[in-house]
Amino acid sequence: MLTLIEKLAVAELGKLLYDFLPASGNRATSFPIAAAQAGIPESWPMGFSKGPGIERMLEWTLVNRRDRIAPLLEAIVGQSMSYRGKGSNPLTREEVSQVVLLTAKLGVQLVELSDPAFLDGLARQANPSAPASPKAESVSVAVLQQLERQHIDLASLAPHPRGYAFEKFLSELFSVYELAPRASFRIVGEQIDGSFRLDHETYLLEAKWVNAPVGAQDLYAFTGKVQNKATWARGVFISNSGFSSEGLIAYGKRNPVVCIDGFDLNEMLRRRLPFDDVLRAKVRRAAETGDPMVHVRNLFP
Repeated sequence: MLTLIEKLAVAELGKLLYDFLPASGNRATSFPIAAAQAGIPESWPMGFSKGPGIERMLEWTLVNRRDRIAPLLEAIVGQSMSYRGKGSNPLTREEVSQVVLLTAKLGVQLVELSDPAFLDGLARQANPSAPASPKAESVSVAVLQQLERQHIDLASLAPHPRGYAFEKFLSELFSVYELAPRASFRIVGEQIDGSFRLDHETYLLEAKWVNAPVGAQDLYAFTGKVQNKATWARGVFISNSGFSSEGLIAYGKRNPVVCIDGFDLNEMLRRRLPFDDVLRAKVRRAAETGDPMVHVRNLFP
């Protein structure tokens, strides 16, 4: 049986894969053919419509042949490159990166699909309205590729070492953008994961990588720590597993904390969006709307 978190990840992955391939009517590229190529033709359910069929295929594979989920997704991506490469809608780096990130939530690493050299060979989503940032050009592509790969590789670590590695990854990310990160420190028994500076403002940091989305209780606890400091202190809560919708609703607005999740980090790195620009956009949107969690894809469409 799949856990609730796995079922949510499968549902998201199913929606993402919908446009990768047809379900039938093509003798060279389709979901049933990809399943057969991965050695599990029985995973594709006969008689199902496309959307439910994709989810059923993923669920069956995870429950019965978890060792084949990586080959299955690699087959789907490989066939999609051929299928969509014939038209005006080629498979993009952004879509494949989302597949890698969602699959990491299932505890499965897609080594070949997460290789920066492979990802850089894919088309990119058009974004004519977003001008290139001078800061983005000042950071080498090699450094950003290394950070992107480092973020993806964290999913393979056990929980305890992953937490420390996640903090180290964030510290390196902040250093790249010259944000003067400070490592973990304690104040009267409180654990603050760190701090950094942006535009002469100090931001306190809470970073988590846990199996479930962060809820209102953790958000309130961190907000209390921030409000206990100087009145001008701000907080950034980074949760790679995201934030529950119920928790964000309960948390409400008008709080000195902005939120960043794993999808935001992935989107930022693969699109080469500078972290400082992303944070400025989130802070501004929070000031305008009171919403602590606005995704990068909505801030930089």
